[in-house]
Amino acid sequence: MAQPDVFVAAARRDRAILVAGLIGIAGLAWAYMIRMAAGTAHGHSCHGAAEPLVRPWGGWEFLMAFSMWTAMMVAMMLPIVTPWLLALSGTRRESDPGTAPFSTVGFFLLGYVVVWTGYSAAAAAGQWGLGAAALLSPQLVSTSPVLGGLLLIAAGVYQWTPWRDACMKHCRSPLGFFMTSWREGRWGAFTMGLRHGFYCVGCCWILMALSFVFGVMNLLWMAGITAFILAEKIASWGPRFGKAAGVVLAGYGVWMLV
Repeated sequence: MAQPDVFVAAARRDRAILVAGLIGIAGLAWAYMIRMAAGTAHGHSCHGAAEPLVRPWGGWEFLMAFSMWTAMMVAMMLPIVTPWLLALSGTRRESDPGTAPFSTVGFFLLGYVVVWTGYSAAAAAGQWGLGAAALLSPQLVSTSPVLGGLLLIAAGVYQWTPWRDACMKHCRSPLGFFMTSWREGRWGAFTMGLRHGFYCVGCCWILMALSFVFGVMNLLWMAGITAFILAEKIASWGPRFGKAAGVVLAGYGVWMLV
């Protein structure tokens, strides 16, 4: 009985350390976003993120927009990937009880973040283009009902596509993935993180793009979409919830166009 007790205690300690670290990182990202949102609300430029609305972008403005989107993705996606990190931690501890799982978890998370960092660069480029076309307000909200309506309809329709269903099926089964697609070593963990990151982007990319409709600095929207995606992935009623949300989004988009 002593050996199982030691394993259970180690696994619990792993989870506690991992959760505390993730809360700390996500908390810093949310604090950064709150600070930037406060600056936008008072008409400031978020340290350059909104500057393209008043003058042409340079490298500094793009870097600031990119850092804003990266912080946003960290704040929103860390809670969503947490069940995967906890499952990975338990699987690694079980496969090698004498080794702490933090290196494996860290490289998996690094691969995951790399994918979302790429998405952040694409989103910053989209913000650049929309700002240059005068389609964003100083609060980083779309000024075009046509653009907003089309994005909402696209997001609603995408909720019903087989491509999103395939991505969502992957995202709902971390233990199944690790049991069938396990790769050893740090590079293996990094590769698994990349793969999961691509599936996760496949689930969420258009929902994240709706930030241009509801406000890039809208903290309530950020919290709401984070909770929605997390519930869709872990709740038994998640798939039905996602399909219903797609109908609502598409209907709202049609209303905006009309």
